[in-house]
Amino acid sequence: MLKCISPIDGSLFAEREALSCEAAREAAARARTAQPEWAARPIQERIDLVVAGIAAVGEMNDEVVPELARMMGRPVRYGGEFGGFEERGSHMAAIAKDALAAIEVGEDATTKRYIKRVPHGVVLVVAPWNYPYMTAINSVAPALIAGNSVVLKHATQTLLVGERMAQAFHSVGVPTDVFQNVFLDHDTTSELIAERAFNFVNFTGSVGGGRAMETAAAGTFTGLGLELGGKDPGYVMEDADLDAAVATLTDAAMFNAGQSCCGIERIYVHDSLYAAFIEKAVAIVEGYRLGHPLDAATDIGPMANIRFAKEVRDQINEAVAAGAKTHIARKPNDDGGAYLTPQILTDVTHDMRVMRDESFGPVVGIMKVSSDDEAIRLMNDSAFGLTASLWSADMTRAQRVGDQLETGTVFLNRADYLDPSLCWTGCKDTGRGGGLSVIGYHNLTRPKSYYLKKTTD
Repeated sequence: MLKCISPIDGSLFAEREALSCEAAREAAARARTAQPEWAARPIQERIDLVVAGIAAVGEMNDEVVPELARMMGRPVRYGGEFGGFEERGSHMAAIAKDALAAIEVGEDATTKRYIKRVPHGVVLVVAPWNYPYMTAINSVAPALIAGNSVVLKHATQTLLVGERMAQAFHSVGVPTDVFQNVFLDHDTTSELIAERAFNFVNFTGSVGGGRAMETAAAGTFTGLGLELGGKDPGYVMEDADLDAAVATLTDAAMFNAGQSCCGIERIYVHDSLYAAFIEKAVAIVEGYRLGHPLDAATDIGPMANIRFAKEVRDQINEAVAAGAKTHIARKPNDDGGAYLTPQILTDVTHDMRVMRDESFGPVVGIMKVSSDDEAIRLMNDSAFGLTASLWSADMTRAQRVGDQLETGTVFLNRADYLDPSLCWTGCKDTGRGGGLSVIGYHNLTRPKSYYLKKTTD
């Protein structure tokens, strides 16, 4: 039995029975049987159905917002995820025909040659709890449009999201076997992957989860897309717009209680701006209201699970014991459990776990730097590589710095945003592959070459 425990009060919010291995095999088999007919439909028909499904999810938003608050603690004041969900899905629909068009190699009197993009077959999407709708649509929309059938497995913490998505897409005419939501435990998921029940697996989650996916797929040649989190840095150069940098980087570190794959977890500030940056960042975080996520006045709700909050507290306490300084006094609603005071740390070093391990919570360490070279060295001193946020008025300089960073995305004067026209990708322990953009379609299809020799009279 899969159980969603609400971080609001520790109560059981929802539960669903996990499929047996045999029932899961049958679901995958139905997806495989249904896929060829789906892929044979005109691409415009598939696009229209996916766009309609996205809109149908939007019609549920009044129910979705408080439901997400109860499942994973995000305050209702932020209104859910439909804006990003629609932006990503609609962009992938808009570029589909061009992204999936055949590459014409050439035609002459004797031959015709081209490369088609064809669907893998059955795609398993394993989605996380922190942005459960937006992360799922990254793969679900392009996979369906490309002609794959999709099996969606959602995190237990956001147990009801997959049900809602499937309900919405089925309501507009996407066949039930083409898009299935399933409840699976880890062992059954791994067993199905090992049995080649799927042709491609897209997983967003922890490094440990990614390793489990690779282990399960070993020797099967099943394609994998893995996005495994990060320890994303921000670098504020001496010519930066200080107020904009402070506001954006602080929000990127604390929004969603810091539970964002591309949230900012460490900041490096040029020594000429360091003191002012700290002062302004502390003022922002001191103004945050920690509390019940159904209260419209709440800025930060509980973390999604007590064990997640414990890891963040442990990192903070270890850093303080090693000489780090805290700047935010404990907030009244910090209960020592899921409700955690957002924290800014200074006097930190890369010997501390809070500057090395993924925190995935409302804490950020800030260090002083004196040069681009020092900042580059520190930003690259990480096992992860998802995004980096640079702050400068000099785009040429930022590009030069960005070219030396081991990361998937470089932002200038922005942070914590996923542009669906760009490839969402990472390196090192952040994983491999790429979602969204034209490249997202390439990863959800395979190339198929045609060399057609013409007959002669």
